[in-house]
Formats: sequence, C-alpha cells, structure tokens
Amino acid sequence: MAPSIPLIVKTVGDMPYLEFGLGDDRLGGARMGVLDTAVLLNVTGKVGNDYRVQLAKNLTAFIPAGQTAVMPAGTFPPSSLTSSWRVWGDEKYDYVSIGLSAKLPYRSSQQINPGRIVLDIFGATANTNWISQLQSVKEIKNAYYEQVSDDIFRVTIDLVHQQHWGYSVYYNGNNLVVRVKRQPASPSLRGLTISVDAGHGGSNPGAGGPTGSSEKEMTLLIARELQDQLVDEGCKVIMTRMTDSYVDNTYRILSNRAKDPDLLVSIHLNSAGNPIDVQGTSTFYKHIGFRPLSQAIYKRMLELGLKEYGNVGNFNFALNVPTEFPNVLVETLFLSNPADEAPVLNPAFRKQMAAKIVLGLKDFMAAAVK
Repeated sequence: MAPSIPLIVKTVGDMPYLEFGLGDDRLGGARMGVLDTAVLLNVTGKVGNDYRVQLAKNLTAFIPAGQTAVMPAGTFPPSSLTSSWRVWGDEKYDYVSIGLSAKLPYRSSQQINPGRIVLDIFGATANTNWISQLQSVKEIKNAYYEQVSDDIFRVTIDLVHQQHWGYSVYYNGNNLVVRVKRQPASPSLRGLTISVDAGHGGSNPGAGGPTGSSEKEMTLLIARELQDQLVDEGCKVIMTRMTDSYVDNTYRILSNRAKDPDLLVSIHLNSAGNPIDVQGTSTFYKHIGFRPLSQAIYKRMLELGLKEYGNVGNFNFALNVPTEFPNVLVETLFLSNPADEAPVLNPAFRKQMAAKIVLGLKDFMAAAVK
C-alpha cells in the first residue's frame, strides 16, 4: 500500500487560533492560543468545519478550516532545527529572536511567582549553541531553552518584574520573535494610555433590562463617564466606540494592538435566565499574569454595595484573549435583575461606578509598579 500523502495547511487571515478540543459554549471552544499568519500545520483529520492538527507526537489541536489554506501536495510536515538567538531592547520593548528554517506552530503562556513567559515551539529541535544578549534589555532577566521532547522546544523568558505588562509572538521571516513590554516608569495613572471598550453596540444590543434598558446603551454611558474621569487623571484614552455603532470584536482587538495601550478595560452588563435570584458584580481575565488587574477593580466594585458574583479566570471572551497588554472584562452588574438595573439607570450611580474602576486601576498600579 502506498503511503498516505500528508495534508499541510498554512494559517491565513486575522488572528487564526488553535482550540484544545471540540468542546464549545456560547463563547466558543477553549483556545490554546493565537498564531501568526503563514504558520504551517500538519492536518490529521477533519471534524465538521475544523481540522485536527498534529502539533507534537502526543499533542493535537483543532483549527477552523476557514482560517487555513492548503499547501501544494508533497509539502513536508513542518520541522526545523533551531539556530542562534538574539536578545536585545529598543526604546520601548525587549525582544527575543529565535532562528528557525520554517514557520512552526507554537503556544505561549504566562507564569507568576516569579513572572516569566513560556513558549513551546512544535516540531523544533535544538541546534542553538549561542544566545547573544545585549545590555539594552530592561525587562528580560534571562532567556534559555529546554528540549522537553523530540518535537517540543521550550523557550523560557524570566522577567525582571513580578507583574506581566504584555508580550506578543510573531514571525519576522523565519525568526520567531517574542516582544516583551516593559513596566511603566511610574505607578501613577498620569501619562498612561488606557483603552476603554464599551461592549456591544449597533445591531448587537446585548442584555436587556426589565424596564427596557439595553446593555449597549448602558455600556456606552459608563464608558464615556470612565473616559472623562481618566482624562482628568492625565490619561490618554482610546475608545473602541463613541456612538451606538456595531464594532466587530476582531476589529476591536486588532485596533487595540495597533494603538498599543498600557491597559484595557472592557465594560459590560450581565444577564441571567433567572432575573430574580441572580445578581451582582464580577470581573474576568484569561491570562494568569493579568489577574491582579481584575482583582483590584473587583474589590472596588464591591464597595458600591453590589453582591459578589466572583472574579472569574480563564475566560474565553475575545477582549481577554490579547497578551499584548493587561486587560479586564468588568461585568458591572446584572441588567436582567430589577434590583441591579435600578441604580445603573441613575447617572450619579454610573459616575460612582466609573470612579470605582478608576480607584481599582490606581490600586493595581500602586501594587504592580515596583
């Protein structure tokens, strides 16, 4: 029997992503991570509209077929020896550049206590015999590797500071680059660029309240109040929307990536099928290194007298996905609950709510900038 010809695809479009499995909920399946474009993947099956891809001998993942393009027949499964590294800094970032001969798939994660970034490169085999490290780095303490299995090459980047301030992973040619953001110079909000995201909008109304109020209207009112207060603190504020307009979540992410804020706060109001018994405030994060931001705001929100709904981690919300800057989703309260809806209809309460978010941001900065 003739051997089967491998099916190799490359990633295309904006923010192609890998999922761990075929599980799903209203926010989609649990995501392993986002990839750059033109990354090669070895397809070993298809379920519905998803390709199953072999990342390593004992690790598979899934990717929507629409985020890929099929490579010519005879393309070999992706693999590479690693070559030399360079570690350096410029005026704003530190960088680690890892030489490869092909654009291999990867996944990254944050670790805390101490702060570090871990990057697994699939299909890579160690052949790195020198790592050139320049004195221009300010946030990267150490950069080193380990061949954890035949087909997983692990890069570890130790950070100088405990708090994660963001990083991105991308290809420059066949060099895989990790760009690490540095800690702000001051614990003050003054001078920071903060993105304020008013959830929903336009044809996407979000939750509805018992009196007919809409989430898209309330988020914009809170976000604009927060904008005013942050400007008073000396911040530059990026607004993802200023009117009742529909803004795609992918566009919100790409726009924020391009504008490179120091922090992102996404404002929402929650909803539940049980409008009487379910209420309260909550904050959400995906990456463990950004949890302190969500905790600081959550503690301040509880001072409004709202019930506790929880600080929620590993959340699969689109604007929690970026690793480039600390981010938080603030589910201010349950619009579906009459006792929660009533105060948010009051402009004075919305002003207090924005003030608590500002205090949470101040608390975060005071604790994080060391």
